[in-house]
Amino acid sequence: MLYIGVDLGTSSVKLLLMDGGGKIRKIVSREYPISFPHPGWSEQNPEDWWKQTVGGIRELTADCDKSEVAGIGCGGQMHGLVVLDRDDKVLRPAILWNDGRTAEETEWLNTEIGRDQLSKYTANIAFAGFTAPKILWMRKHEPELFARIDKIMLPKDYINYKLTGVHSCDYSDASGMLLLDVEHKCWSKPMMEICGISERQLPKLFESYEVTGTLKPEVAESLGFRGSVKVVGGAGDNAAAAVGTGTVGDGACNISIGTSGTLFISSEKFGVDPHNALHSFAHADGHYHLMGCMLSAASCNKWWLGGVIGTRDYAGEHGAITDEMLGRNHVFFLPYLMGERSPINDTDARGCFIGLTMDNTRADMTQAVLEGVAFAIRDSLEVARSLGIDIKKSRICGGGAKSLLWRKMFANICGLELELIESEEGPGYGGAMLAAVACGEYASVAEAAEKLVKVVGSVKPEPELQERYEAQYQKFRKLYPALKSVFPDIK
Repeated sequence: MLYIGVDLGTSSVKLLLMDGGGKIRKIVSREYPISFPHPGWSEQNPEDWWKQTVGGIRELTADCDKSEVAGIGCGGQMHGLVVLDRDDKVLRPAILWNDGRTAEETEWLNTEIGRDQLSKYTANIAFAGFTAPKILWMRKHEPELFARIDKIMLPKDYINYKLTGVHSCDYSDASGMLLLDVEHKCWSKPMMEICGISERQLPKLFESYEVTGTLKPEVAESLGFRGSVKVVGGAGDNAAAAVGTGTVGDGACNISIGTSGTLFISSEKFGVDPHNALHSFAHADGHYHLMGCMLSAASCNKWWLGGVIGTRDYAGEHGAITDEMLGRNHVFFLPYLMGERSPINDTDARGCFIGLTMDNTRADMTQAVLEGVAFAIRDSLEVARSLGIDIKKSRICGGGAKSLLWRKMFANICGLELELIESEEGPGYGGAMLAAVACGEYASVAEAAEKLVKVVGSVKPEPELQERYEAQYQKFRKLYPALKSVFPDIK
């Protein structure tokens, strides 16, 4: 049988077709626009997601026997607020995960409701990107639209709804809304009251590998599929990517270098970082995970090389950075282009270069951008280590992971052996695996991961280079505290 994995990203939807043995038959990608109506705001039209997803599925399956398609699994950008009216029409553009407009609502939740109470209700504190602060923002700034909300959804769940007609959400994605009681896997009544919403407005909850429904007849007909094609709960992009990299079970770790960057640590037991610097979420394998998320990772590289320097030759720019330069750069970069989440939780933080002198080259600055992203992931790793979590190695995925130079930096800055897997398709592959589990191809997510995910190489830290980078990291970690009080004045 064949399984479709959907990765609903920030800039595009990527779809892959996987057979029951885990082989990827085809991959397609469709882009859609993103708008920034005000500084720090980030929005998209959910109809653009749907249009490009349907078009992508048609292209993906154009040359296969469509009767063999058995299931669809979707991984998607987390935290985005999608609101529908009573006719299931989109009320306003979706407010995305990297939108920073909710600073006041986030501060109110963390101070007036209190971090301890929020952690008790949801296992997490408020971050500006989370969904609950967006709901509060709508209630205050768009009261007429807020009053018309009939359903509240996440981005990938809008796609699942359009496929099946079922308002659903999985536990991993719901964990990032600040509305879910993560430990008990149910909607939090106190948080619903705080946000002024009811459980009826929220979708039904499922495990990521559970079937939420089958294709609506008109959708099946338009795609040329059987009506029995199953759609699964799917997962937030990071949990789906973790499944796609085999990061399941106790103590497994994955680093993702995508538009955002994440440190993902899988656990069989529920646990909370007492400082709430790391998120405590449900995992797509039915268990839990801790996660550190930075808002700008590979997007920093794209901004610097594509937006500022104006080149598409990323490999050429990286090639100018020699091994002798590693760990010896006097230029540092704070990668807070959209504010920051883990572990500093500061919407006012901004990106900046520090240490520039007349003899610096653009290679020095490119190197600083790459190193700054790795240093910021290390910040979250240090929080995990402070909790007694001993991590020696990690899987690595995402567009940035394709850079040999960046992988080498990450391995030596974080002091981890980084394992490379055969398929680096992350959320899309994870979504297809979840669909295969739901259709009975595999007994569990763990079994699918064990049989399908293959390690094909690794990058190990080099003692001398790791030592140089340790000294560099100790300098880096002093920069944000020194600048923290300045950022609010330069917004």
